[in-house]
Amino acid sequence: MHTVQPARLKPGVLPSSIATPAVAGGVARSDSIIRGTALIFWDLKVPGKKEKLAAIDTDQITPASDCVSESLETLDERWKTGAFRYLMPDFRVRVHRGETFLIAGDRFGIGSSREMSPAGLKGVAEEVGLQLVVVCGNNMGDIFRRNALNLGLQVVQSPDAVADARDGDTFSFDPQLRCLTNETQGKTYDPVPLTPKEDEIRRTGGIVAAGRREFRSSIETAPRVEWPDPEQARDLTSTEQIVWAHRVDKRVEVKPGATLRVYTDLLPASDGTAPFAIHTFNQITGGNAIFPRQAAIANDHFVFTGREDDDKQTSIGRAFAKLHGMEKPYYATPGDGIFHFYFPEQGLVMPGQFIPGADSHSRAYGAYGAVGMGVGSTTLGFGWSTGYIYFTLAKARRVVFTGTLQSWVSGKDIVLELLRRWGTRQSQGMSVELVDAHKQFPIAYRNTIANMMAEAEALNGIFAPDDITLDWYRAKGIAELPYPRFSPGADAKYEIDETFELTVVLPMIAKPFSPGNAFAAEEVARERITFDKAMIGSCTNGSYDDLLTAALVIRAARGQGVRKAAKELVIFPGSGGVGRQIERPEARLGGESIADVFRSVGGRIRQSWCGPCFGQGPDALHKGQRAITSFNRNWQNRMGVGGEGYLASPAVVAASALIGYMAPPSELGLKWNPEGFGV
Repeated sequence: MHTVQPARLKPGVLPSSIATPAVAGGVARSDSIIRGTALIFWDLKVPGKKEKLAAIDTDQITPASDCVSESLETLDERWKTGAFRYLMPDFRVRVHRGETFLIAGDRFGIGSSREMSPAGLKGVAEEVGLQLVVVCGNNMGDIFRRNALNLGLQVVQSPDAVADARDGDTFSFDPQLRCLTNETQGKTYDPVPLTPKEDEIRRTGGIVAAGRREFRSSIETAPRVEWPDPEQARDLTSTEQIVWAHRVDKRVEVKPGATLRVYTDLLPASDGTAPFAIHTFNQITGGNAIFPRQAAIANDHFVFTGREDDDKQTSIGRAFAKLHGMEKPYYATPGDGIFHFYFPEQGLVMPGQFIPGADSHSRAYGAYGAVGMGVGSTTLGFGWSTGYIYFTLAKARRVVFTGTLQSWVSGKDIVLELLRRWGTRQSQGMSVELVDAHKQFPIAYRNTIANMMAEAEALNGIFAPDDITLDWYRAKGIAELPYPRFSPGADAKYEIDETFELTVVLPMIAKPFSPGNAFAAEEVARERITFDKAMIGSCTNGSYDDLLTAALVIRAARGQGVRKAAKELVIFPGSGGVGRQIERPEARLGGESIADVFRSVGGRIRQSWCGPCFGQGPDALHKGQRAITSFNRNWQNRMGVGGEGYLASPAVVAASALIGYMAPPSELGLKWNPEGFGV
């Protein structure tokens, strides 16, 4: 059984022989006042430069094709070159001429875990001996914020400073006091404060310096996971109970706003995020003192592109795995699967675990009763070195799902409707307790909802383990779990407590360029929106049950005379295991396999990987193309530069592929019945 383990020293290494590694690293400290002029991202959809651009996601900061490192020695070259490649092509030139105060609206840096974004921005300024300061409004992307603090990139949340800023304004920033001044306007601003521990890490050289200070003691201390008793648990949410159990410092209070050291059960990376984590691990440990702790790597992002630079990137993780003896299931080779499916099906994800993953959709592990959260590569490399990470607990909110699921409604429709309701503020960075009040959601639905807490901009989302969870593990032959069963405490406190009535939820389709820009599929069908291809799969909807749902729609439509998909149909299983499973006969399909049903209408089965979801590989969209997908993000350029992505459930995507325009299964004349179409 996979559990939290103490450090394992390499042969011949003794704890007493470990000192601070003599390896260059850490953030060069400078207490000098930083000065520069404003570089403002205006919302050009609003005439007259009246509003700053909000919701600048990491895909816009660092396009996927620039998230590549061909070697550890040239780690950040592409990140710097690609910074704001499409959103502001002259960004590098402007920073080099002194426009070093980046001004943006609310929700700056939302999205993925790619630490290439803050590292690239910081590096662009450092090329000419300058320092960049990011000044934004409320609800900054929390992963970006934490990554920036780890790296020593100054980030300031000050809505007033953003509102006041004008082109040409001169700013200054005192890094010691964190005081921001618009010198042109003579105004001073106090930004949203950091926690004391966050500020300490920022002021003392960043996360590498912290790791090097704590490395030896982390080796000498055996980790302990101790669960709260029923009385202690009564006041704690599910997330808080897991954090309480995994605290390094057992006397530290678990409360929102506290920054704690927390032991980790698993620290997974992709082939895209692993190189920077490896670099961090080497800087902290010297590279060959210990085996990386709780580490796992999956090759799922840059693996089927046929590009030499991508092959060089994946070779970095491959060499690291070989050096440290990492084998399956901890090292997943190309085609093994997307790690949010592969690691759970391999038994590495369990209820009660604390799993920070270097991919934003690591929140998916909340479906299994674990705390899954996205982190950057430096946090992961720190964890591989020490066995724990620094973690700031967010406020909690609860969503209680009540009522009865309606026809054709799945986890995807539920989460799209939730994102629509939450609007531009989304979850406000909170930890979300997800409650399936009437036990209607299979694991496939829970995976989709928890996974897309990334798009909700939540710290995490979690379904406390129940009989549905335990039955899923039993079906996989896993009867013994590492931690006791738990549920949210009766007196746990929630900043926001809401009820989500399922009886009013319909099949949904999200239009560009936001998952929250969602509409009832029946309404969208009246618009007759055509498209170039339909794609089913991804870490959000690539399970066997997801693909079975789509196949059931296709088989029923065939019974009504449909013979071929009207548009290109491509399927991406969530893992290699799912890919093999869909080739087997399925009783609910009359003995046909899911794969054969797809193929019968012209569908094509691809390898299990992430490529088309973030605009990579042969199925990425080209300029002017449009797709309806079961993916998780439809931001600008996300699925390919100049393409438009729409989001829906596997059932809606399958129906749309057969019809030729975006529509729910009812548009085919199919009538819902749970025995025929439910999972």
